[in-house]
Amino acid sequence: MCGIVGYLGPREAYPIIIEGLKRLEYRGYDSAGIALFDGTNLKVSKTKGKVADLENRVENEITKHGNVGIGHTRWATHGVPNDINSHPHISNSGDLVIIHNGIIENYESLKQELTSRGYTFQSDTDTEVLINLIEDVKTQEKVKLGQAVQIALNQVIGAYAIAVFDKNKPEEVVVARLGSPLAIGIGENEDEFFIASDASPFLEYTKNAVYLEDEEMAIIRFHKGVKIRKIKDDSLVDTYVQELQINLEQIEKGGFDHFMLKEIYEQPKAIKDTYRGRLLRNDAIIKMAGVEDNMKKFLNANRIIIVACGTSWHAGLVAEYIFEDLARIPVEVEYASEFRYRNPVITENDVVIAISQSGETADTLAAIKLAKSKGAFVFGVCNVVGSSIARETHAGAYTHAGPEIGVASTKAFTTQITVLTLIALRLARAKGTISSSDFRQHLLELELIPNKVEKALKSDAHIKMIAEIYKNSRNCLYLGRGYNFPVALEGALKLKEISYIHAEGYPAAEMKHGPIALIDENMPIVVIATKKGHYEKVVSNIQEIKSRKGKIIGIVTEGDTQVKELADHVIEVPETLESLSPLLTTIPLQLLSYHIAVMLNKDVDQPRNLAKSVTVE
Repeated sequence: MCGIVGYLGPREAYPIIIEGLKRLEYRGYDSAGIALFDGTNLKVSKTKGKVADLENRVENEITKHGNVGIGHTRWATHGVPNDINSHPHISNSGDLVIIHNGIIENYESLKQELTSRGYTFQSDTDTEVLINLIEDVKTQEKVKLGQAVQIALNQVIGAYAIAVFDKNKPEEVVVARLGSPLAIGIGENEDEFFIASDASPFLEYTKNAVYLEDEEMAIIRFHKGVKIRKIKDDSLVDTYVQELQINLEQIEKGGFDHFMLKEIYEQPKAIKDTYRGRLLRNDAIIKMAGVEDNMKKFLNANRIIIVACGTSWHAGLVAEYIFEDLARIPVEVEYASEFRYRNPVITENDVVIAISQSGETADTLAAIKLAKSKGAFVFGVCNVVGSSIARETHAGAYTHAGPEIGVASTKAFTTQITVLTLIALRLARAKGTISSSDFRQHLLELELIPNKVEKALKSDAHIKMIAEIYKNSRNCLYLGRGYNFPVALEGALKLKEISYIHAEGYPAAEMKHGPIALIDENMPIVVIATKKGHYEKVVSNIQEIKSRKGKIIGIVTEGDTQVKELADHVIEVPETLESLSPLLTTIPLQLLSYHIAVMLNKDVDQPRNLAKSVTVE
């Protein structure tokens, strides 16, 4: 889950790498480092902390000159966050340097073997073992750097995206990937090259990118281009250059204090962009190529299995209600991180839907590979074009949410639900499980959702006032029923992620089976109590809370009076169909979490211990 950046070309490498690391800091931010080659010396500076701390250290430690360099921002796996464990790591000879995203699972046995050969280690990382393994191969086999990297990687078990540099061959950088993303930006005249975990670090320099596939490596040479080979058998791979469709403005804050707030407010546009061209209300049609081309697979499925992690798992839970309610297809929702380890029963008659914002989630990728090995049809829902999940699945649909930089997902959740709703509606129409009038009503209401989200966002000032009251709470419960039970889970997750307040989401009816014991006058309880669905049941739950002096924050439909009389605070959202209500009820929960975190002076965009893209298992 680390971010890697590299540059080889005629410009000064330092400013490109530093700015690139800042754009990748969402991937990890407990330490950072840089290695530069000035034509004579290899200079390394690294530190615990953020990229800003690295900038301060570079000012005091090394000169910034050099036309080739690599940089790293870390989310710790092996070894605590400190200066020594920070990347880059240098080989014992001082000639080779590496940055690495991923985990080398057999590093301990490799380390023992290298130690027996006289190698010493300064850090606790698996990465330092890898760079010394590469050096050992290079020395023993008397091969070039690219061959040494290839031979070494065939000895490791785990996941990686790496960039390796040899100061004795300064016109070349070797990169490779397995399970962790890696992009190569190619300058317009092919006289400079950029390396990064995603394209954001080099967007202002080039729109031409090559994405390495799993088990591929590339040798990048100044003035000579990119040569890609398979790691296993050394066969050459055609270099496919694609033009990037995102721009620099999309990954800037745009006047907002935080990326998270910007992305909350982008949801009306993101939802509209997600159904644009797919939802044709006037013609009463939903057009999705990935679904149309595989309609028989969906219609003949015995069941749908949804695999995802975190916020995407919550979106999958909403989809379970939608698919079963509208299309009458049995659905199971699985944590991808558990799915592969319990020997699941998967058949050729199953459809597996994998959901991931980044398209790089390691556990979800592993679940996809398992499902494919069992013969299931796998459909991906992700946001990042060209990501690993987009390439690994049989078919899929992009959410078109635009870049999401804030670690706590917001627009990813609503756009995933939008895509999954479109699929469910299309299948329901094909199966005849929804009437023509209900289908048209759903299309109309879905088309109105962006405007209704805009309206929900206008409660921001009121939500901020509520946040001020409850910002010092130590615990919080979130309750919902039906379609809004997953929203309760998501609301609790948001509060935990960015404010570090303990919060739990429950089905409202389950409160009396244990959590009710926690309720007292100091416990805020957020209850999603919209008019549609199980309204009267939820009102009864609210009365149970009130009788025990709990503090009630109700998320209600506009004009509600019954809950307003019982709750300490209410936040209104526009009325819509029950199946679409999660797209609205999640908005105030996102804002509530955001404002509490800001008031507590937390790092909203980069909460502690987390990273945006979980590329390690």
